[in-house]
Amino acid sequence: MDISGEADERFGAVADVFTRNFGDFPELGAAVTVYAGGRKVVELCGGVADERTGRAWTVDTAVPVFSCAKAVVSVCTHLLAQRGELDLDAPVSRYWPEFAAHGKEGITPRMVLGHRAGLPVLDRSLSFEEVTAWTPVVRAIEEQAPLWEPGTAYEYHGHVFGFLLGELIRRITGLGPGAWFRAAIADRLGLRTWIGVPREELGGLARLTEAPGRPPLPGPETLIMRMVTMNGAFVFPGLDQPRGWNDPELLTAEIPGAGAVSSASGLAGLFAAAVTGVDGTERLLSAHTVTDLVRAQSAGASWSGMDAGQRWGSGFLLDSAFRPLPGARSFGNDGAGGQFAFGDDEYGVGFAYVANRMVGYGDARATRLIAAVRDALG
Repeated sequence: MDISGEADERFGAVADVFTRNFGDFPELGAAVTVYAGGRKVVELCGGVADERTGRAWTVDTAVPVFSCAKAVVSVCTHLLAQRGELDLDAPVSRYWPEFAAHGKEGITPRMVLGHRAGLPVLDRSLSFEEVTAWTPVVRAIEEQAPLWEPGTAYEYHGHVFGFLLGELIRRITGLGPGAWFRAAIADRLGLRTWIGVPREELGGLARLTEAPGRPPLPGPETLIMRMVTMNGAFVFPGLDQPRGWNDPELLTAEIPGAGAVSSASGLAGLFAAAVTGVDGTERLLSAHTVTDLVRAQSAGASWSGMDAGQRWGSGFLLDSAFRPLPGARSFGNDGAGGQFAFGDDEYGVGFAYVANRMVGYGDARATRLIAAVRDALG
């Protein structure tokens, strides 16, 4: 396997693990980037971006990263709170009055960030065209009643997380979350990360594939499948079907809960920018903001009885037995394709791993790379 890029000597073990992943897993194409102290110390890629043509993966290759989109939305949300434009503990209805209907008047942005708002899935079944038009989803959220008393339990909020916080961003800034992220953060830093990828980028994207022998998915009527498909508006993973996750019409739409497209350096750069700044820029999120967002909000058994061993802060996964991270100030997000990204301001790192072979939820590819980073940090 030809691996391109470079790694500082201190992080040589990350390069070793990245190379071994191609032998130990059915890896197709992948990339890993690490920033330390605002400087890029690892940028590696290898394998094939498009199995149909054999096109090689490069350091600029971007790929759908599913719920790593929540990192984009959460950084934007915390940045607005840091600026004093959003109070995470005030009712959502302060900024979006229509939201208060049907028992939602007490729901706060922090409840949404912690997956505690009682809105993991919508009752209404919307078409793909309605979902990608944005406003029908907003109306459906307004019409929805919580499935439990907000704040008393948690369940992963899937797509609703992105649309609800995205509408708050839109109400405050006048721009949708994907556009505001580019205007406020990504364009200035040159990040190859989007919610709603530009059409001119489509030809260079990595194409997702499924690994042989992936476990079968539960039925469409189950809560988890209703979450990930928005009651059937999307196909999951349905890679080569209309409305599946290689479909240009989906990837170019603004799907803020799970529709991000990014290179490894784009995601790692976002987290590095958040915790240290990059290449001399001021950090996006203050130490106070990071202290706030890493306070645990949810853990243990969820409302439906599932317990994946995860811990949630405000918008981000925290260090846990399921996904060991460097420390108590580490925070990140994962994607259904095996992608993972995190930042930590105590250790001054931003990390991202992305791939186009979907092995299975919680597979060890990223975990092994994170362990190598953790060991390098001491």
